[in-house]
Amino acid sequence: MNENGVMNNYADEEVSLFELFFVLKRRLLVIILCLVLGAGLAFGYTELFIQPLYQSSSMIYIFSKTTTVTSALDLQIGKQLTVDFEILGKSRPVLEKVISDLNLNTDYESLLKTLEVTNPSDSRIIKITVTNYDPQLACDIANNLASNLAARVAEVIDTEKPSSVEDAVPAIKPSSPNKAKNTLLGGIVGALLAISVILIRFYSDMSVRDEDDVRKYLNLGTLASIPYEKSISVFDDDKKKNKKADKKKKA
Repeated sequence: MNENGVMNNYADEEVSLFELFFVLKRRLLVIILCLVLGAGLAFGYTELFIQPLYQSSSMIYIFSKTTTVTSALDLQIGKQLTVDFEILGKSRPVLEKVISDLNLNTDYESLLKTLEVTNPSDSRIIKITVTNYDPQLACDIANNLASNLAARVAEVIDTEKPSSVEDAVPAIKPSSPNKAKNTLLGGIVGALLAISVILIRFYSDMSVRDEDDVRKYLNLGTLASIPYEKSISVFDDDKKKNKKADKKKKA
């Protein structure tokens, strides 16, 4: 391909992008309406059909109240114990004891899916987080699990019961769903759908409207153009209407 051909293709691409910009600009109101509609639908669905979830967290220290950390070896042991605590916190005996204590209408697998037992980085603390539709129940499960975990650790490791750092409290605000995020995503999806439909209709429309379309689609030049006069069209329509009215009168 020669240099002129490359320049012509580049010019055509610039014209196409320029034309595309004005196509979207002319449909800006439609895009905005779809954005608002998408945001409204997403907000309404989140508000009416998605049940909010609440989280409560309790924390325990891996050492007991009488344990003193005096050396680097004690610190290393503490780091190793955190892994044991995490495993024991999700063990079947501990969770089944929680179910029994609180008389929960659930089983081990279902309860396991609602909790997290984690170790915050660079600490010897175990954090227990429970997610539930009922904020008070989430709080009760987190506190009961912390107590049963501490008792299980003391039993398994044959040591004193680890200390409690913080008890869980009922959450005031739900942890999910995020209404603002869902509304924003709904608006973006609505706008993108509108833009997609506009672009599909634009690129699928191969009708010839002006000299540029003749050159673009037919690769031909134009010798002359006849302007469209709207008043002539209106005059012709009036003549047709008058003829129809005269025929009715004669009939």
